[in-house]
Amino acid sequence: MTLPLMPKATAVWLVENTTLSFEQIADFCGMHILEVQGIADGEVASGIVGKDPITSHQLTREEITRCEENPKAKLKLVLSTEVYIKDKKKQKSSRYTPVARRQDKPAAVAWILKNCPDVTDIQITRLIGTTKTTIASIRNKTHWNYTNITGKDPVLLGLCSQNDLDNLMNTVQQTKDREEKRAADEVAKQEKLKSEASAAKKDKKAS
Repeated sequence: MTLPLMPKATAVWLVENTTLSFEQIADFCGMHILEVQGIADGEVASGIVGKDPITSHQLTREEITRCEENPKAKLKLVLSTEVYIKDKKKQKSSRYTPVARRQDKPAAVAWILKNCPDVTDIQITRLIGTTKTTIASIRNKTHWNYTNITGKDPVLLGLCSQNDLDNLMNTVQQTKDREEKRAADEVAKQEKLKSEASAAKKDKKAS
């Protein structure tokens, strides 16, 4: 199996800058899934600087996006750099913008869960680029560093824009409102059916 150059550094970069699953990153970098999870939790490779596989011509942004959208898909290593011969403008526009440091993400997750408790894991993942495992560990208070995590606004941390955060909260609130209305309508429907059944029963007795 052909591995990318500096596989562990590449894994660090993929954890920090994508929403790929641990399995996808582990498979691409020839690592054990627990090693990748350790990177996400800050327990492994803490001193290793991430290696961008896009600028090193080992992956395309389109390939990463394809696998982000399909957790079962496997990343395909580019073996020839010839496919990357592009003009400078296109090459510049296809680069990822680095996100904030990995240790800031748990603080952002804690803030989001506190201020928007009905948000889903996938919504948080899409907003700040963290992993579902990290979110779950903070949600259920099992994160290895949970006692030291202080919630911080993800906008101030540079993990997302204010507009994106506002849109997320509005979406979550709208979903909650729809679910509450649906539940209220269902209760009203059941009460109506009971009332009609009771009235029918009385009419039967009266006749």
